[in-house]
Amino acid sequence: MYERFYGLTGRPFQLTPDPKFFFESTVHKRAASYLLYGLSQGEGFIVITGEVGAGKTTLLRHLLSTLNGRNYIAAQIVTSQLSADAVLTMVANAFGVSAAGGDKGAVLSGIERFFADNHRQGRRCLLVVDEAQNLSISALEELRMLSNFQIGNYSPLQSFLVGQPQFRQLLSSSDLDQLRQRVIASYHLGPMDEAESAAYIVHRLRMVGWAGTPEFTADCHAAIFQHSRGIPRRINTLASRLLLFGFLEQQTVFTATMVDSVAEELRAEIGSGRPDEPGDDAPDREALGDLPRRLEAVEASCARLDRTFKHVVSLLADSLQR
Repeated sequence: MYERFYGLTGRPFQLTPDPKFFFESTVHKRAASYLLYGLSQGEGFIVITGEVGAGKTTLLRHLLSTLNGRNYIAAQIVTSQLSADAVLTMVANAFGVSAAGGDKGAVLSGIERFFADNHRQGRRCLLVVDEAQNLSISALEELRMLSNFQIGNYSPLQSFLVGQPQFRQLLSSSDLDQLRQRVIASYHLGPMDEAESAAYIVHRLRMVGWAGTPEFTADCHAAIFQHSRGIPRRINTLASRLLLFGFLEQQTVFTATMVDSVAEELRAEIGSGRPDEPGDDAPDREALGDLPRRLEAVEASCARLDRTFKHVVSLLADSLQR
């Protein structure tokens, strides 16, 4: 909606990971270096952890997009509480290996043939396991067993284990000693600092044709950092809502006051301390004392949503008349 008003060619702060928006901050550049080092070793596991929304998936997709498709074939699975056999089936399906009706032995044989076929064609198989903190120890052991496949002295599979900070605690289990010995590179992706947070916002805006409108003032950038703590997805959530706010209010200069107002609306809507962060449901005196202000924020948000709805209806009506 706001794209046309600000002369943008797309949404700069979408929440879906997109490698074309990759921003090489200091922490992301260092993480990419660890990933490239791990790839150069050609075997074992590479572990990347970080807070929710830190940019782990975008980083990996960016890296994979730069690889030569003639040399690599990559697959990704997103895990939940799965059994070891279910993880094997997901790996097979991700690589396009049929696992229908087959027992575990048949699935493993199919995966091994797939690895061997790609090795003959000069390709290494890469497996990205996202949300790895949800895996059981038995499922992780099954992934370790896949890494045992060898063709001569060559390992046809290399795996990326990507998860939230608690995954490091899981890896420290004494039951995973053998898997830890196969980790050849590991990095924890932290938040950006204030300067890089501002540069990140400008980078994403320029990717969609931003020519200076809307203007983000210095205190606006500082406020966004304060509310987001430098976490990319939190920045995206806040900045996207800020653009909608500006469009509805017909504003072309964004200030800290506007950011604070939008952040308060988000807190009122989802009950969190910061955008995209779970809140504490336990009431306290401060929260109760703040209730009138929160109700005002909800009312303002509802009013804006009503204006948005009416605007959309108007656009649809114009489109149908054409």
